[in-house]
Amino acid sequence: MKTTLVAAFLILAGLFSQAQTLQEIVAKTENERYDLAENDLRSLISKNPGKGEYYFYFAENFYKKGDTDSARVFYNKGIATNATYPLNYVGLGKCLLLESKTDEAKTQFYKANTLGAGKNAELLRKTAEAWLITDIKNPDEAMNLANAAIKLEPKNPENYILLGDAQLEKNPSDGSTPIKNYNTATTLNPKNVKGILRIGKLYQRGRNYQLALEKYREALVIDSTFAPAFREIAELYYLAGQPAKSIENWQKYLKLNNSDYARYRYMAAFFSNKQYAEAVREYESLKKTGFSNLYFERLAGYSYYEMGDKTDKEAYNKGLFALDAFFNLAGADFKYIATDYKYKGLLLLKTGKDSLANTELNKAMSLEPKLKPEIYSELAANAMRLKKYDAGSGFYELKYQSDSLGFTSSDYYSLGRAYFYSALALKKEASEVRDSQIKKKKPTETPEVLAKEDQAKTLFIKADSAFSKTTQKSPTWPIGYFWRARANSYLDPSNALWQAKPYYEKMISLITKPEERTGTYKSNLIEAYEYLGAFYVTANDKVKADETWNLVKDLDPANEKAKNYFAPPKPKPAAPKSN
Repeated sequence: MKTTLVAAFLILAGLFSQAQTLQEIVAKTENERYDLAENDLRSLISKNPGKGEYYFYFAENFYKKGDTDSARVFYNKGIATNATYPLNYVGLGKCLLLESKTDEAKTQFYKANTLGAGKNAELLRKTAEAWLITDIKNPDEAMNLANAAIKLEPKNPENYILLGDAQLEKNPSDGSTPIKNYNTATTLNPKNVKGILRIGKLYQRGRNYQLALEKYREALVIDSTFAPAFREIAELYYLAGQPAKSIENWQKYLKLNNSDYARYRYMAAFFSNKQYAEAVREYESLKKTGFSNLYFERLAGYSYYEMGDKTDKEAYNKGLFALDAFFNLAGADFKYIATDYKYKGLLLLKTGKDSLANTELNKAMSLEPKLKPEIYSELAANAMRLKKYDAGSGFYELKYQSDSLGFTSSDYYSLGRAYFYSALALKKEASEVRDSQIKKKKPTETPEVLAKEDQAKTLFIKADSAFSKTTQKSPTWPIGYFWRARANSYLDPSNALWQAKPYYEKMISLITKPEERTGTYKSNLIEAYEYLGAFYVTANDKVKADETWNLVKDLDPANEKAKNYFAPPKPKPAAPKSN
């Protein structure tokens, strides 16, 4: 008799140990430590391949980490291995809901319920969960199932968590009823980290980030390996506009769950923190694993553009490729946002496809007029890079029309340069027409020449006005005055009024640091001193002329104009008269 009792105890102990092992593995899945749970479940199945529940929890692990194809395979294997174990039918029904096959899913749930005979609380919980986690939701059915589970196991915290989830799904604007059930769960088991997390999420939904953070940290005090708490903290900081802290907590999460989806969210945190190169690094790493997600491709396209092509010359092409993948995955019925078109247009612009870019950028501005100033600025900058100055000034004018209050000193400066270089182009054209007329021995001041000269003068006046606004907005920036001087020197080509003089002088007065004189503004100073030197020569002020031309020589010892001032070339002897 004693031997029989010992044997029975050993058998029960073995079963208890085995059950505990499965419970611990399931906890790893709940903790989102999917890789560890997968390894443990494989080991269990290899030791006992006939147990349907092992296949179910193996499939659940795949499902929860987003690999629903593998999940379906193992739900079906579980059914093939043990057709009387009900939970695999629930799992199969859940996969059918993902495909919007509601009637077929209900058939699987009915099979499961028939096998469970209404006495399996875990079956009721898993079916309730199925009605909450896909796009085909039925919170009323989930509440009925959760209440049925409570009747069977009134002291199981998981029942109340599910009931709270269903109530919140039914009425997302009312957190008062769900929180009562979450509190019941944590009262039944004060160490139930899932219940604590749910309460934190309710606070987060109400934008009470501090209380939410306290709950997440409370869960981590109980279980420092509870990865979802780190994930929620990371998302909370993301929402609170603290992306650096978000990244820090994603890193902690990744130590526990280095899944592809987690790394995608990590990439999103980098993008939010404007760490675009790091976001691109995560994207390229994930692409090697075969990870696919349309939002992932969208974020990559954005990131490549923002990163620029300084470290990767193919960045803009790669960004365009990623956004094309996003648009292809999303399809025609997807609800695109303005920034989708904006970034695609900007990437097309950077890759030289201007006409296609304009189409996309116009779509962006149509959807979101607030993007106009930014987009016009990019179009203007692109035109300036291509030396299409007329187009550049046109886009800056459109930017001004869309947001005059936001027009910056830099905008006025760029607009002035666009006018200035357009004027120079017209003067060059006028000069070429004159040269052609001279060769033809015809009058040079033709209507065409005079018209171009007038247009150029108008643009120089506009340039001076834009540079004037630059100096008003940035009164200590020397370059604004430098360009006013240049514009005025062309408005006074014969130096009858020496219009550029006060602006060159103002620029010089603002450059006080030695490193600026010999570095940043050296060429600007040389030009200014040359102009002023010529003025003092004309004014017969030898002292000031000597002083100014010495300043030119100090900055540029090889300067030809300075050399000619101090040592004028001797006039060539007159040619002898012929007899």
